[in-house]
Amino acid sequence: MTERLLPVTTIGGYLGAGKTTLVNHLLRNADGLRLAILVNEFGELPIDEDLIEAQDEDVISIAGGCICCSYGSDMLAALMDLGQMPTPPDHVLIEASGVAIPQAIVDAVGLLDGFQNDGIVVLADAETVQKLAKDDYVGDTIDRQLADADLVILSKVDLVDEAKKAAVEDWLSTAAPGASVIPAEQGKVALEVVLGSASDASRNLAESKSIEHSGSPFASFVLKTNESIDAEKLAQNLATGDFGVVRAKGFVKGSDGESKLLHVVGQRWQVSPASDDFEPAVICIGIKQQLKQAEIEDLALSL
Repeated sequence: MTERLLPVTTIGGYLGAGKTTLVNHLLRNADGLRLAILVNEFGELPIDEDLIEAQDEDVISIAGGCICCSYGSDMLAALMDLGQMPTPPDHVLIEASGVAIPQAIVDAVGLLDGFQNDGIVVLADAETVQKLAKDDYVGDTIDRQLADADLVILSKVDLVDEAKKAAVEDWLSTAAPGASVIPAEQGKVALEVVLGSASDASRNLAESKSIEHSGSPFASFVLKTNESIDAEKLAQNLATGDFGVVRAKGFVKGSDGESKLLHVVGQRWQVSPASDDFEPAVICIGIKQQLKQAEIEDLALSL
């Protein structure tokens, strides 16, 4: 059986962009997933008090089996400790400091066996991100954070008018050319969008439920592909084509007859060997008005 790699999502963004709000929202809506949050210092990421069950010097135990760990100056050691737990977490989030460059964190995680990059999510404050990008002191940091992003969560959109929101989104198409842009109020983004967790290898995708519900901007559907398919072409098209896909993850039977795990986040895509324990199914997630289910199903038939 193919070894399951522990997925790691890096959450970046400048000071005040809303990382804390997002992480607390994810913990409140973990839906049974055991999340591990890694922060440099606990003071940088306050966990809402009603979520905390216990706390010691390095670990906060959170309701639902989640934990928050302080790694100080040795992030890789903290990751290895997580991987060696009797029951490892389902997903790891690394909350980068406000001035950190997310790709440097991803590169460091890539040095470890047993872990897999699940994407870089960068928060951008709709009110201030353009102004900060022009600042002589922090502008370069903002530019590099956005350039690294697979997903940009445009936070605080409730504090700007539609014209400002549209202008920032247009600017982000150049500042973060490889990213999908997700507008959000108060960090309320579906767990599956940030983590791709609905399609984690520990779950049966064929039984996954749509995340579409009243008031949510997101929709999803499960693409079932029982015949052999060119997994690389499917992943590449979902990532770079005009199908409205923000995230896609799941299992297909490759052209060689072997099972493949397909993973798309923003415009980044990856296909890797997988076990035969799961039915061929790929969950595709996007903005309701942009996700083109019929066209994606036609694409799969053509491959």
